[in-house]
Amino acid sequence: MLDKKFVSVIIAAAGMSNRMGSKINKQFISIDNKPILAHTIEKFEACNYVDEIIVVAKDEEIEYCKREIVKKYGFNKVSKVVRGGKTRQDSAYNGLLALDEKADIVLIHDGARPFVKNENIVDGIKGVLKYDACVIGVPVKDTIKVVDSDNDVDKTPNRDKIWAAQTPQCFKHTIIMEAYEKAIKDGFVGTDDSMLVERAGYEVKMVMGSYENIKITTPEDLIVAESLLKDKDYFFRQRKYIFQTR
Repeated sequence: MLDKKFVSVIIAAAGMSNRMGSKINKQFISIDNKPILAHTIEKFEACNYVDEIIVVAKDEEIEYCKREIVKKYGFNKVSKVVRGGKTRQDSAYNGLLALDEKADIVLIHDGARPFVKNENIVDGIKGVLKYDACVIGVPVKDTIKVVDSDNDVDKTPNRDKIWAAQTPQCFKHTIIMEAYEKAIKDGFVGTDDSMLVERAGYEVKMVMGSYENIKITTPEDLIVAESLLKDKDYFFRQRKYIFQTR
């Protein structure tokens, strides 16, 4: 069944990187001598079920991305590098508009999440076949506090019911397009893609992800990223799973 579906991936790489405090886009910072964005793309390039990858980049970084990421590392599944928008939501929509007309399933992923596992990508695709919409995520480990404007604790929600949403967020093509077009029509801006789908009246299933699937946002995250890359067991697990799915 998976082989009969055309799977498209949108990788959002047009962020501002303000919290990184770097002069260059965090997507192009190297870890283990390779840009973060290249690490991210190669995970989807290696997945047998992915048919196309759309990279969304800043307008002024499109040519650099094509030359130093796509061409340099030989990513054959990257069909387009398109211009980002003012917000991540605008950027993702530009990616949606660039998809191949054959697209059945759409995965939207953060360019700064280079440690997504092949099994999570496949689980996300399978999740769409079963539920139409799903999000990769993990149960939170910490107790969460809801506070008011004065930082007084308002309530403590049940931790067992709280998950941290990650990416990829995975959808049937027609559903994510409908959700985005409704948000645009209503002038609504959400915090992630699934929020738009929920708002459009669809149920979204949470699918177990990995605590290694971190988003690199701050300099401290780079330290964690380097540690993961030095973990030989991590790469063994990745290669073993990819081999098993071929």
